[in-house]
Amino acid sequence: MDETPFDQLKLVLARLERISADSVWAHRASGVRGALLRMLDKLENGRPVHSSNLKRLIELGFFILEQSAREKF
Repeated sequence: MDETPFDQLKLVLARLERISADSVWAHRASGVRGALLRMLDKLENGRPVHSSNLKRLIELGFFILEQSAREKF
């Protein structure tokens, strides 16, 4: 994957938003999405973020997406 963390951040945010409210993972996705939105705001305003925290949250977002998709099958 040749995307930058900023690209991955936007991608995971868009996909987390689409998790159905009926999903077991919806509440957790909401929390992770909120944390990612705060990081995005910091990045867009030129404030520093810890890259390790950003990477961890992005990975958690992808994990939630994967689990949510598995739930449907």
